[in-house]
Amino acid sequence: MWPLVVAFVAGLWSVLPAGAQSQTGPRPFVNVVQVTGYLDPVMADFIDRAITESERGGAEVLVLQLDSPGSVLPTAELDALVFRVGHAAVPIAVWVGESGAQALGGAASLVLAAPVVGLAPQARLGEVPKPIFGDLPAAVRTGTVDSAQALELGLADLNEEESAVLGSFVAALDGREVAGRGLETADFVPVADGPPEATLTVDARLAKLDLVPRLMHTVASPPVAYLLVSVALALVVFELFTAGVGVAGMVGAVCGVLGAYGLAVLPTSPVGLALLGLSVFGFAVDVQTGVPRFWTGIGVVAYAVGSLLLFDGVSVGWLPLVAGVVGMVLLMLAGLPATVRSRFSTPTIGRESMIGEMGEATAETAPDGVVRVRDALWSARTNRATPIAVGQRVRVTGIDGLALEVEPEEGGARDYRERRASSGQGATSDDGPVEGGRPG
Repeated sequence: MWPLVVAFVAGLWSVLPAGAQSQTGPRPFVNVVQVTGYLDPVMADFIDRAITESERGGAEVLVLQLDSPGSVLPTAELDALVFRVGHAAVPIAVWVGESGAQALGGAASLVLAAPVVGLAPQARLGEVPKPIFGDLPAAVRTGTVDSAQALELGLADLNEEESAVLGSFVAALDGREVAGRGLETADFVPVADGPPEATLTVDARLAKLDLVPRLMHTVASPPVAYLLVSVALALVVFELFTAGVGVAGMVGAVCGVLGAYGLAVLPTSPVGLALLGLSVFGFAVDVQTGVPRFWTGIGVVAYAVGSLLLFDGVSVGWLPLVAGVVGMVLLMLAGLPATVRSRFSTPTIGRESMIGEMGEATAETAPDGVVRVRDALWSARTNRATPIAVGQRVRVTGIDGLALEVEPEEGGARDYRERRASSGQGATSDDGPVEGGRPG
């Protein structure tokens, strides 16, 4: 029975017109690969695999949607990637998009290697590190050009209108011949008083990095790597002074591993890294006192300069720099000293020895404020009847939780021991002193 059915279907297929047969066949497709951020080993491997899969899968064309500020690849690896793009068996077209995208430095070299190039509106191309295929205009060697300028210089093949969006870019590839292969991507229908209307005849298959490669690619970006290293250094100091390994320690370890990977991929300056380490050491010296001193100043300056010098040839950006420096300074000057005091200043380690110590009010205490005792800042509380002004000398009379009970050095109420000692000649009562210490 089944052989008869197979023979019937085969015979019917043989008499169908060629057009009917093609309609039932697989639809042509283009692969679209999104390339964002710096070109690093993860992204280079992604592009190479996309080229290989497109060659084996029979893609009509491979489109690289590019938005990159440059490359952090070694020169040899970048040159190999540029050669791969320029000599692939599958036609490759690079679209610098969407609007406002950029292709700078090593990424611009990748663009110039592609057989077909288009720039979206407000996209920029330039700052090519060296000539790849002969001499290049000075405008792209030391600066950048837009879509119209790139087309005028012969660096782009499609105009701004054709490269406005991904769909129009793919449609504009129709009829172009790349490496002896004519591309068929769209049908055009004439429209009165206007350009022909294009309908894509291919499927677009969008490819992005998988979760783990995407994470590693993100970690290798300068702002993320810098912030991860900053968090790791801060949490290391935090764990050292809180005498325990908990959630902060585990988070710091993870941030340290990811940050170390980012530093290994990016062009890191040993001087900048050493300055960050020096700054953390300087902060740690003064953390226990809670008072900014000489080493705190060294820490602030070293951290700011180290942040600026951490990477060679790539930019962290002002927002991450400000966030990193300000966050580290605030943590080391305010957050960590308070944590250290709350961790170690408990009655179980002899805090009662502070009773009777002299200090100075650094903020008005009426009844709550801040005092400096033993060169450390403490929350303080005094009697409402004896407010303490800024700069006034104080005496510690007791401890209540994490706050010190204080009184002015002069004019403070005497404690019960002093009152009892003074009652030797005459005790006090609600009605006043009495002879012999007994009520009369």
